[in-house]
Amino acid sequence: MANRKYIVGNWKMNGLHAQLTDIADIAAIAANQKGADVGICPPVTLIAAAAEANPDFAIGAQDCHSSESGAHTGCLSTAMLKEAGASYSILGHSERRADQQESDADVKAKAESVHAAGLGAIICVGETEEERDAGQAIDIVTVQLARSFPAGASADWLTIAYEPVWAIGTGRVPETSDVAEMHAAIRAKLAELMGQGSDAVRILYGGSMNGNNAEELLAVPNVDGGLVGGASLTAAKFGPIIEAAAT
Repeated sequence: MANRKYIVGNWKMNGLHAQLTDIADIAAIAANQKGADVGICPPVTLIAAAAEANPDFAIGAQDCHSSESGAHTGCLSTAMLKEAGASYSILGHSERRADQQESDADVKAKAESVHAAGLGAIICVGETEEERDAGQAIDIVTVQLARSFPAGASADWLTIAYEPVWAIGTGRVPETSDVAEMHAAIRAKLAELMGQGSDAVRILYGGSMNGNNAEELLAVPNVDGGLVGGASLTAAKFGPIIEAAAT
């Protein structure tokens, strides 16, 4: 049986208080599209207000720290995010792996902390253009997944997002055959890492998904949804993706 589609908007470093109306509009669309699960990960400054204004809509975070507390200036613990109203967090996004030098071990520790706090985790994996051109994409991604994989993983709280780094925000999208090959490789690695229950872990595609290509991408085997960047910032752009997932 196919997994229920899951569409998550990653707002990255976008959104001020005025954009709370956009989240409300997106939440309204999601409420009318019963066939898919939908969420938004706004900047942390909007989590509490967004969660309070939309209590039935899944608001998430874009990152967390693996420690419960301590001398970590500028960081946020899972307990803080949960108290603010986040129910899950994106972890190991390629931008953080590159810009903040996050390692696979960091991502694993964060995922285990998220789970301990009772939150969901979306672990991101993906290859660079140079790695793909060198024919290393599948090896890079499956090793990254294995090294980032948390103990006690379960489909109840873990989601994987495949994001070809070279396709994020560029408008470039891999051929559907390449997406199918990678998602199949991730599915096989999950079976190796988890055994029973691995088929229920949802694998999202992230990389320039929009209203024009969502239907085609979401029809690819083992693509259980999307992690959407720029196209998630407004209801007008995000709505068609939600509708494609729901139908």
